[in-house]
Amino acid sequence: MKRILVLLPALVIFLTSAIPPSVEPAKPLPQVIGVDYQTAKVNLEAYKGGKLSLKEKIGLKVATSKNMQAEGAGKSQLAAFLLALLIGALGIHRFYLGYTTIGIIQLLTLGGLGIWALIDMILILTGDLKPKDGDYAKKL
Repeated sequence: MKRILVLLPALVIFLTSAIPPSVEPAKPLPQVIGVDYQTAKVNLEAYKGGKLSLKEKIGLKVATSKNMQAEGAGKSQLAAFLLALLIGALGIHRFYLGYTTIGIIQLLTLGGLGIWALIDMILILTGDLKPKDGDYAKKL
């Protein structure tokens, strides 16, 4: 017990000496997602207090590009239906929608001898079979 009482003040002094006397809160980062490149660039340059490096400009260009959508975006329900209708037995529509494993199984079984392909056509028409990572960009 005596040992703990001797070590306790030393421990308190050690722990409190590691804390800086005053810490300013960090400035919040500016919004770069969902805005155009020029606006985001101006915001980041103001935040940084100077010009952006080449790496920062490239990263900003990628982050603000309009092509930063989900992988499922841009898929057409009509295209998926036509693939299922014309070559559904090969499971190509499943590859198109992002379901690679099921596409391989359909390819090996010839679309479940056509039954699975027929069911997929109905599911695509009703909108129940959607791209793996999102919804259709263009619907029927």
